[in-house]
Amino acid sequence: MTAGAEAGTPASRFALICDCDGVLIDSEAVAARVLVHELETRWPGTDVEPVVLPLLGLRIERVLQDTATQLGKQLDAGEIDAIRRSVEAAAMQAPAVDGIEVALAQVPLVKGCASNSFRPYVEAVLARTGLARFFGERLFCADAVPNPKPAPDVYLAAARGLGLAPGACLVVEDSVTGVTAAAAAGMAVLGFVGGGHASDAQIDRLHAAGARYVFDDMGQLPDLVAQWPLSATAAAP
Repeated sequence: MTAGAEAGTPASRFALICDCDGVLIDSEAVAARVLVHELETRWPGTDVEPVVLPLLGLRIERVLQDTATQLGKQLDAGEIDAIRRSVEAAAMQAPAVDGIEVALAQVPLVKGCASNSFRPYVEAVLARTGLARFFGERLFCADAVPNPKPAPDVYLAAARGLGLAPGACLVVEDSVTGVTAAAAAGMAVLGFVGGGHASDAQIDRLHAAGARYVFDDMGQLPDLVAQWPLSATAAAP
């Protein structure tokens, strides 16, 4: 029985919205390695990784600025742009998250992608991994909203674009930043910790940020969607 059938409402009245990096594309570990390498090259002898890792999920520019601030360092605009381009080039080659294609094929809801990355990058990685077929033009990205995650803007834009109320949207996120954004938008959130960058500590962080359930295997996603307590009154008229 599908989630939509359980609610007595067509599945098209509800949506599954996925973050891109760390949920669809296993790119966060790649991004972290590049960020750490680039910063430690510029700041020899500085232990960057413990500062960078908790910031993953934010826009790259924000990660760099916050890392520099916490470590008492400085980066100029040219350095930030160069590092961002290095990170995106490396992430562009990352594989799809293990099991995501099969999982998406088994979920009967309309699907959207809400990302803190810019649309050209999202389009490119979804096309390269073959995942674009699940989302079509239903891509909602940081370059199209006033404020990136953890602000709820991109998720509210997704709900509007899908013609649904936020309560009719189920989100899959891998970062505290993303969970915070989706929860602030009024959406139910599943936390995913099966990517190459995940840690046990992340489980508690995602729960604390508002994730209703945290899982580590995309094979679980169809059943989690089917168990989602949808309400016939949640969808927009």
